[in-house]
Amino acid sequence: MRFVLAALGLLCAALPALAQTPSPPQVAGRVITLEEAIAISLEIQPQIQARLGDYEAARFRVDQVFATLLPQLTGSWTAARTQSVTGSTSVAAGGARTVTFFTTTTVARVALSQLLFDFGKSFASVEVARKGAEIAFEDVELQRQALTLAVKEAYTNLLFAQRLIRVNRQALERAGLNLRSARGFFDVGTRPKSDVTRAEVDVANARVDVIRASNAERLARVALNTAMGIPSDTPTQVVDNLAYEPVKFDRAQLQTNALRQRPEYRQTKLRADAAEADLKRRFLDFLPDITGGGFYGAARADMNEIWELNLNLTWQLFDGGNRIARYRESRALVDASRARVKALELDIAREVEQSQIGVEEADERIQAAQVAVTSAQENFRLAQGRFDAGVGTILELTDAQLELTRAQNQEAQALADYRIALARLDRSVGRR
Repeated sequence: MRFVLAALGLLCAALPALAQTPSPPQVAGRVITLEEAIAISLEIQPQIQARLGDYEAARFRVDQVFATLLPQLTGSWTAARTQSVTGSTSVAAGGARTVTFFTTTTVARVALSQLLFDFGKSFASVEVARKGAEIAFEDVELQRQALTLAVKEAYTNLLFAQRLIRVNRQALERAGLNLRSARGFFDVGTRPKSDVTRAEVDVANARVDVIRASNAERLARVALNTAMGIPSDTPTQVVDNLAYEPVKFDRAQLQTNALRQRPEYRQTKLRADAAEADLKRRFLDFLPDITGGGFYGAARADMNEIWELNLNLTWQLFDGGNRIARYRESRALVDASRARVKALELDIAREVEQSQIGVEEADERIQAAQVAVTSAQENFRLAQGRFDAGVGTILELTDAQLELTRAQNQEAQALADYRIALARLDRSVGRR
């Protein structure tokens, strides 16, 4: 008893340690890189912990099924007290009388049973359970890749929002300069009041754009913190990697790598293998089981020795067609699993091709946007010079400023889309 209590005490002491999750790292007060953000997510994100727990549970289910192949030992002890009443007639006693007596019966025994042969049914069940554990393991990798993509997208969206803040603040500064110029010209009587009003409208619109970009930055930071598994209000600061880096890839090689590296594809093939193992198990259900067993114990008040050895053959000859229906169900599931493998091959090929097209399209937009920014900057410089010289209109200046801001926004959008397209290409190929 003391040994049992000590074991329970050790188990209770170990439970808090087993339930403890990794503590969040210190992010506030420093600038983190994309690689650090991904590492933080893969270490402490609760979704990863949940998938790991599911995998552990699946491994223990394999042990549960395998346990049926091992000897089964049980002990029992039964005590019963029985009251019996009998009636008898005695002439010497002067008539009939009732006799009551009690009987105590005690049986104690230990029974051992062992499955000797079941034509491979138990091994087929173990194989199905093992496939289930392997599927659960692929879930872990699938979640890791999904979180990596989520972190990359949120990280890029945060940088994109910060880039828009800078662009719109520059636009606000330009609009403020134009407003001061328009007021100066109006004060000396060389420009009408409408120029001042138009410049004031531009300043107000630029302020609205700055507010909108600032709100987008806060939302992007919340998304990044959530993807990393840290409190959403953490003031996370990131390294700016929103720059153009050309890449080259082999289309045929990417398709081959995707089929080898995508956890969904491995999962689907494992499910097909598990369905085939289950079909084999359903077929073996038509065959008998052979079990050996025996028990040893004692019975009655004097505890006389009792024992038995037995050999049992169990064969269910008819069950109303239940086993046939289960077998046909398993065969249909095998056909469906094989079809899903082929369908997923087509989906993966489509995703890889679309991801490559997305990278190429974003690459081309970056080149075009950079040319547009250069042209818009020159156009704004000329328009501002004409306006300051008194030969240009406020409409020409505000249009040039609007085109410059739009071109800079498009360049930032193209750079962000390019980064996200590369992240999605990695995900479509099965890379983190």
